Amino acid sequence: MAAKLKITLVRSMIGRPEKQRKVLRGMGLTKLNKTVELEDTPSIRGMVNHVSHLVEAEEIK
Repeated sequence: MAAKLKITLVRSMIGRPEKQRKVLRGMGLTKLNKTVELEDTPSIRGMVNHVSHLVEAEEIK
C-alpha cells in the first residue's frame, strides 16, 4: 500500500494570495482545523511545500 499524508489546515487563509488559496482548495482544505488524507505523490508534496506555513503534514504508513 502506498504511503499517505495527513494534512491539517492550522492557519487561516484570510489575507493570503489567491494562488495559495487555490492550492489549499485543491487539496480539499476549506475550513480551519480540517484534516484530509492524500496519496503521497510528488505533486501533493509540492502543494504542501507551497503552503507549509499554513498546514501541518505527517506521513501515514
